[in-house]
Amino acid sequence: MPVKQPAPGDLEPIETASRDELAALQLQRLQKTLQAAYDNVPHYKAAFDAVGVHPSDCRSLADLAKFPFTTKKDLRDNYPFGMFAVPREQVVRVHASSGTTGKPTVVGYTAQDISTWADLVARSIRAAGGRRGDIVHVAYGYGLFTGGLGAHYGAERLGCTVIPMSGGQTEKQVQLITDFRPDIIMVTPSYMQVIIEEMERQGLDPRASSLQVGIFGAEPWTEAMRHDIELRAGLKAVDIYGLSEVMGPGVASECVETQDGPVIWEDHFYPEIIDPETGAPVADGEEGELVFTTLSKEALPVIRYRTRDLTRLLPPTARSMRRMGKIVGRSDDMLIIRGVNVFPTQIEELVLKLPELSGQYQLVVTRSGNLDELQVLVELQPQHESAAREAVAAMLQGRIKTLVGVSTTVSVGAPGSIERTLVGKARRVIDKRPK
Repeated sequence: MPVKQPAPGDLEPIETASRDELAALQLQRLQKTLQAAYDNVPHYKAAFDAVGVHPSDCRSLADLAKFPFTTKKDLRDNYPFGMFAVPREQVVRVHASSGTTGKPTVVGYTAQDISTWADLVARSIRAAGGRRGDIVHVAYGYGLFTGGLGAHYGAERLGCTVIPMSGGQTEKQVQLITDFRPDIIMVTPSYMQVIIEEMERQGLDPRASSLQVGIFGAEPWTEAMRHDIELRAGLKAVDIYGLSEVMGPGVASECVETQDGPVIWEDHFYPEIIDPETGAPVADGEEGELVFTTLSKEALPVIRYRTRDLTRLLPPTARSMRRMGKIVGRSDDMLIIRGVNVFPTQIEELVLKLPELSGQYQLVVTRSGNLDELQVLVELQPQHESAAREAVAAMLQGRIKTLVGVSTTVSVGAPGSIERTLVGKARRVIDKRPK
């Protein structure tokens, strides 16, 4: 499939600016953001005062490390509107996180915030190869989740024709892809796998569809899953990154010509990587927890927000801004099984390397006495339904033990036996241990 290379006039000047130009803009915006947060958000005034730091202490980008972190707990403790930096009447839209426990984290947007968000998602779609006039099929969920509306407004801002399908109704997804012939699909990678399965079930060749680019995000996914989707669907799989607390989709996005990690739009979001245990910043290239400070948000500025995503910062390539590596897991999603750190993405990579298995899997954690037990549920591909399940299970069990270092029980089910998530993120972990 031909890749749409950006013409010089396609890029915004900041996308090719020098590091010094970018840093000057970041510092100017950072100082303004810190002052707005201190002046208008009681939480930030109290947090800054508690550690003896003031916005005027930020004279360089390195000075940001003096300021306290923001966590999801801070947002929940100030539920619903306590973190807003503008009067509620100036907030034109509210989104909320998709958390399943406790209070959701609430995010507010001014009219300018919505416009900035649309600009950045448009920039992201363009980086993925999208152009004015393309048809974009949006299968992210609409509603309080930021995915659907974030993708929708960005695609419209770029000048695309938008199909606001939302999630679920998989047969109808396939029908509209077949009939409307979109160029681009925006969806979670796990649900793209479900759409591909439905195409195959209907006797359609996913590689023959009109889709040229898939812009996938909202959950961690591996290079193995990228390869699987590209091979089965005949498209370019591009990674988009975002989180509700910082903005939504479009905080960072991969460039289709390199596919070497999402470019962080550093003119609007300042990234740091910290040691998740100590909170100390680490150098670019070192793995740790991703932290973001917003540089242009009005309604909900966030200062040093701990995302819990584990990754590393990489040098610029296709754009002048730094990239982020594939998310290897989340510090709060990490399973500790008998002293071994296990991330779901490690298991996913091994599952996808066995041709007999589909990419669907679940990890079930239980406790027997004082010992944790990990069961890995997987399923066969329809074309391998007659495969010897015991042999496949033994193969995967051995690879997990060798490469991850943990003993597991592997159960290989029939095709379609693993629960599918039709809206939002796939449910990969079922933790049945006593709280």
